[in-house]
Amino acid sequence: MFTGIITGIGEITRIESLGDHLTYGKRLHITAPGGYLDDVGLGDSIAINGACMTVTSFDVAAMWFTIDVSAESLDKTSGLTMTGRVNLEKALRASDRLGGHIVSGHVDGVGTVKRFETVGESWLLQIETPLKMAPFLAYKGSVTVNGVSLTVNQVQDSDAACVFDINLIPHTLENTALGTLKPGVQVNLEVDVLARYVERMLSLKG
Repeated sequence: MFTGIITGIGEITRIESLGDHLTYGKRLHITAPGGYLDDVGLGDSIAINGACMTVTSFDVAAMWFTIDVSAESLDKTSGLTMTGRVNLEKALRASDRLGGHIVSGHVDGVGTVKRFETVGESWLLQIETPLKMAPFLAYKGSVTVNGVSLTVNQVQDSDAACVFDINLIPHTLENTALGTLKPGVQVNLEVDVLARYVERMLSLKG
């Protein structure tokens, strides 16, 4: 489990294929901030842009680790097939503060950035999502974007898609990799886990 509070910004520096067919996944080499891997062990879970992954090798002194991503995971997420900055979050400990909201690290869908621009001292991030995610997005509700726990400020529904707005303060941009977003870029989305259960219960009542 995670909280959506990013604990470090890493960078995918190299991507290797695990086989010569599309059914094979990729091995990602990721650099981490100094000291980030001091308490990490083989098999530990780290969320990469909101997708829960397993550490398969690491070097504390050299500040890098690897993860193996299956073809299925690559097909259901974005941002894991290219080099660049990524959000990192280690798995939640029982003694940790829950600063964001309960996050599983399982991506529910991929959205597309429509707008990303300054509004006063903050930034407006507008994302278009598939219609299947519309029931799980609500005004002042929680959503995870590339692993970051955020609050929905507005939701606009249409026959074609669902569009929602988020207000980002400078602190969030300074301490995550969200500052690299631009219109047209795809992002990983995870809805509030409670919304999943409510939708399931309502569907069974029907």
